[in-house]
Amino acid sequence: MTLYLDLSALQSVPAANLNRDDLGSPKQVRYGNASRIRVSSQSWKRAIRLGVEQDLGEKAARTRLVPAKLQHALQKADWPAELAAFAGAQVAASAGKKGIGTEAAGHTSVLLFLPEAAIDELAAVCAEHRQALEAAHGKKKPGQVLPPQQIEQILKRRTASISLLGRMLAELPDANVDGAAQVAHAFTTHAAEPQRDYFTAVDDWLGEAETGSGHLDTAEFSAGVFYRYATVNVADLLKNLEGDAKAARTVLSSFAEHFLLSLPQAKKNSTAPHTVPDLAYLAVREHRPLSLAAAFETPVTGDPQGGFSQPSRQALDTYAGNINRLTGNRNRRFHGHTVINPAETYTGLGTAHDSFDQLIDAAVEAAVPAGQDQQ
Repeated sequence: MTLYLDLSALQSVPAANLNRDDLGSPKQVRYGNASRIRVSSQSWKRAIRLGVEQDLGEKAARTRLVPAKLQHALQKADWPAELAAFAGAQVAASAGKKGIGTEAAGHTSVLLFLPEAAIDELAAVCAEHRQALEAAHGKKKPGQVLPPQQIEQILKRRTASISLLGRMLAELPDANVDGAAQVAHAFTTHAAEPQRDYFTAVDDWLGEAETGSGHLDTAEFSAGVFYRYATVNVADLLKNLEGDAKAARTVLSSFAEHFLLSLPQAKKNSTAPHTVPDLAYLAVREHRPLSLAAAFETPVTGDPQGGFSQPSRQALDTYAGNINRLTGNRNRRFHGHTVINPAETYTGLGTAHDSFDQLIDAAVEAAVPAGQDQQ
């Protein structure tokens, strides 16, 4: 049976520009015939991934710089620069049957997603085959000097974040990993548009008689209450982790924590928008996941004091209650929530918990019971 851990959150974010478009404006989406501010899934997913990797001590890198990083590592080991550069290029050329293309700057033509420790492993392979590399260096068509299977094996290695978020590499089909997690674009629960900020910077060394600024420009920012959603296919995660239930519990807990507490880092020095969700809702479902985004297809309107947070929480609870009625509460092993104001009662969002930690622990236990750790 396939289980899904669904995660929803409502988060108020003050003046910020968490995720910019090609013109530097906050990203937008039109939903329910109203313009909303949007934060792309890729942006928030990266923040979550870095947090998970920090928790688990398994750093990975999504990069085109493997040849350059390897060259640097070999030069630190006293390899001549030209031979080290050739070895770096050979790692790409020797990957799989046809190799991975490289460009003029020596970067791979595609992004690789691999454990950071792979650089040391690749350097060890190069050291083992240094004689062959020296013999082939300078040839017009050296071919694949390094053993393709050994290089491919290293590039195929996984970390927990790769098992969680997936990897696609057409050049090495066996390295592909179907990600267990899906992350939705966050969007404001209410109508919202970017605002412009005119700013200046003072030149501290201007003379006393001189006036004016040293720099002036405009920037855009936005503010609002965001609905955020993600889901993890528990069966896929267990498969990617080779059935290790204990590891799956650890990864799920870390993912849930960083889903709730992470924040994209764009423009953080000039906006510092470091809030956390004021409502989190987690559910463990059978057969298929279920987003509650449609609760906000009709834009939320402000309460009498002008705020959107409490009306957004109420809209989510009302919609969830109606979904529960439509589905007859079937195919759901668990659901629960925690909220900023414990006096607020939300009957559509399951059991109330005091903290994020308690909510996460209860959801993970429902998704992967502790008894599975020994199975």
